[in-house]
Amino acid sequence: MSVDAARAELRISASARTWGGAAVTATRCVLTLLGIAIVVQTFIVVEARPRDLITGVHGMADLIRRAVPPDFSKLPSAIWPTIQTVDIALFGTMVGIVLALPLAILAASNITPSRMAYYGARGVIGFTRAVPDLVWALLFVTAVGLGPFPGGLALGVHSVGMLGRLFAETIEQMDMAPIHALELTGARRIQVFTHGIVPTILPALLGISLYRLDENIRSSLVLGFVGAGGIGFELLTAMNLFQYQEVSLLLIIIFVIVLGAERLSAALRERLA
Repeated sequence: MSVDAARAELRISASARTWGGAAVTATRCVLTLLGIAIVVQTFIVVEARPRDLITGVHGMADLIRRAVPPDFSKLPSAIWPTIQTVDIALFGTMVGIVLALPLAILAASNITPSRMAYYGARGVIGFTRAVPDLVWALLFVTAVGLGPFPGGLALGVHSVGMLGRLFAETIEQMDMAPIHALELTGARRIQVFTHGIVPTILPALLGISLYRLDENIRSSLVLGFVGAGGIGFELLTAMNLFQYQEVSLLLIIIFVIVLGAERLSAALRERLA
């Protein structure tokens, strides 16, 4: 290669690097402007007015003043709704696990018996996850009436979507070598499932189920607002009656429930890990 050709090649390479650097810089500028535009339109769409929040501090302070001190005389009557709230979450989680596990087996691409079963299970999982638990609660309240039962059903059906997806992804990521080994020995499908699949994924499924129980306890508090029982219903009633001292007591109970459930769930997941 001549000296002139080498120089020309170097100039072309330098020019390409320059253009490449300019393209990267331009891309970063465009992405930055796009991010700023998204933030600005978010503030516009939600009609954010920080000044109104500042001027409304006096109203919030007055509400807090009327809620202090909490009315601990209402504590005995709040025990049963508290138990209902926890049991709604437990019932919903158990229903979700029972319904989600077979769907997850069908929705796992590595063990599903057919593509039709795969897409059908994925469709059911997606639908139950897409519909909010409040909508499910309203539907079941219409069907079976007010009380904790529709709340538990709502959490159970909504949990199917979340648990089914996470269960299926866990099954898809498991080591298939023990499964193939069992199949080579002539084991039946049910034996492969009980002796190969379950021991492999059980710790992960238990951890996911505990996390879902933690989430369901939080959700069960809100479901009481639509008549699904529990302490959420008591909170709504107290707010409607302007009994703010009782409201503050119920908020303390809710805080204790959520914090206790979170710590217990985290401790159990650490033991399973």
